[in-house]
Amino acid sequence: MSKADVGREAVELVDPSGRAVGAMGKLDAHLAPGRLHRAVSVFLLDQSGRLLVQRRAAGKYHSAGLWSNTCCGHPRPGEWPNQAASRRLAAELGLVVAPDDLVPAGRVTYEVADPASGLVEREYDHLFVGRTMEQPQPNPAEVAEVTALSLADLAAATTDWSGSTPWFSIVLQAAMPALLSLARL
Repeated sequence: MSKADVGREAVELVDPSGRAVGAMGKLDAHLAPGRLHRAVSVFLLDQSGRLLVQRRAAGKYHSAGLWSNTCCGHPRPGEWPNQAASRRLAAELGLVVAPDDLVPAGRVTYEVADPASGLVEREYDHLFVGRTMEQPQPNPAEVAEVTALSLADLAAATTDWSGSTPWFSIVLQAAMPALLSLARL
């Protein structure tokens, strides 16, 4: 998403308990010191039970070129988080996953900065896990590449997170119990 597109989109501001308290332009919400807003992070397992991860496109307005979870984004004001997650999967990876096929995996609040852009992520993040049998068709404006990693490798305490988004290890750790449970099904 270009900076011009980001400037036109709004995010839903929330209080620390996740209650909606207003809306703000997406870019404005990310300017330091950042405003707490609703987000979604999705983790999809492929047909082999590996987690699909993406490297963000070089043109992204923040955290460009870094590895992250399957997809992430922001619900529009009033949009249900699972609907936003489904919408972002289609927009970023061309994957059609119905909102009800995404399993809630908890929520996590974090504040991280992107040193390259100076933008701040202060997010009340709804986590979702699921499966896909489809091959991703990455939107080059959103995603540079996709790969699949084993959950065992991702859960290893020795994993080097350099080259990943500042939030990736936070949301992965929070979603890992749900991912491991899904992988056993």
